[in-house]
Amino acid sequence: MEFLRREFGERFIEDGVTARLYIRDASFIEFSESIAGVVFPVDEEEVVKLVRWAARNKVPLFPQGSATSLSGNASATAKGVVVSFEKMDRVEIDPVDGVAVVGPGVRLEELNVELARHGLFFPVDPGSVKSATVGGAIANGAGGMRGAKYGTMKDWVLGLRVVTGRGDLLRIGCRTYKCRNGYDLVRLFVGSEGTLGLVTEATLKLAPVPESAVAVLAYYDDLETLVEDVVRVRAGRLWPLFAEFLDAPTSAVVGLESRNALFLGVDVNGGAEERALRRLESLVRGEVAQRALDWGNAMKLLEPRRRLFYGQISTAQRDGGVLVIEDVAVPISKLPEAVRGLKKLAERHGLPLLLGGHIGDGNLHPATWYRREEGLGRVEKFLRDMAELVVKLNGTVSAEHGIGVLKKDLIKMELGEDALNYMRELKRVFDPYNILNPGKIL
Repeated sequence: MEFLRREFGERFIEDGVTARLYIRDASFIEFSESIAGVVFPVDEEEVVKLVRWAARNKVPLFPQGSATSLSGNASATAKGVVVSFEKMDRVEIDPVDGVAVVGPGVRLEELNVELARHGLFFPVDPGSVKSATVGGAIANGAGGMRGAKYGTMKDWVLGLRVVTGRGDLLRIGCRTYKCRNGYDLVRLFVGSEGTLGLVTEATLKLAPVPESAVAVLAYYDDLETLVEDVVRVRAGRLWPLFAEFLDAPTSAVVGLESRNALFLGVDVNGGAEERALRRLESLVRGEVAQRALDWGNAMKLLEPRRRLFYGQISTAQRDGGVLVIEDVAVPISKLPEAVRGLKKLAERHGLPLLLGGHIGDGNLHPATWYRREEGLGRVEKFLRDMAELVVKLNGTVSAEHGIGVLKKDLIKMELGEDALNYMRELKRVFDPYNILNPGKIL
């Protein structure tokens, strides 16, 4: 480790107690492995030197943003070095071109604070938006609450600068909105979980901040009507800004009535709020409990939904359990069947279940928990049955949380060995020494 001491000085932490703070992410997965240390690069040149040293010495590197991942993809799984990008937080905004060129350590919420000065925003809105970094969101392929309208990270990353496992610095993608310069390597890296290269810079597409928004919180006694209403709103030429769902037990956990809850919002031009709200309410058959008539109040109306993660954690802890949050997606038309199926599976395996998600894009986040003394046995069986259910419904085992170590077996059910073999070949091309986040995805 003499190279790291010499090159990074105080920005290389070897102290075991401090280093262990970086050994895991927000998932329930724990590893007993200690790590050699944590390094904090400040620029691209340092990242290149670091990777070339690691490649020569076959030292695993584990990239981290803020470690909010829920699939174990930001955890250290071997005796290696954690690479924290928190000091690479440069921001360059070009409001004319409509892009931001940023470092991987920039936090999404902080980026939006800067963009607001120009009437712009970066629309991807994961639940951990206050702490999630650009680099972590790119690695994870993050989505979030505005996915119903704006999609996920793959829709908003125009270009990247990355250092591959060979130590090569690549410039891929473009600074322009239209770009057809060969194979789409940008989309290959978005969602690759740091297994192909380390992002040192990202060029992001931006959007104008909507002038205003209207929103409702509505309660439903049956899920079918709730889902149908989301479809009715879209068919009525109102494209939801957000469409979020909590089942009855989960609504109670975040302080709402113990009924199925739908948070539904639409962005509008200033001055059109009253008319848009009337139209929205005419399409919603649930019991409207709250209304919002401007952007600020529409975002405030979402606050109970943003408490979902913390509500799930506190409920599991009160029960003496360790929380397991899942992430699946199905076609919107299959949501009622998926929810019914998940509830039956939890009952069959004798597990508690809290259920919410981004219903506007078919993304569900079922959560359960286990007691340490009981082990993972029932949870593992539940997760496998859950994967079989969503694949049968033409869904996916991971919508936005990634594969990490938690879903390596589940992705086999979805893709099959042939596709995974092609992925393994890609991994060898970009990371022939298997030093970048080893043990993840494949």
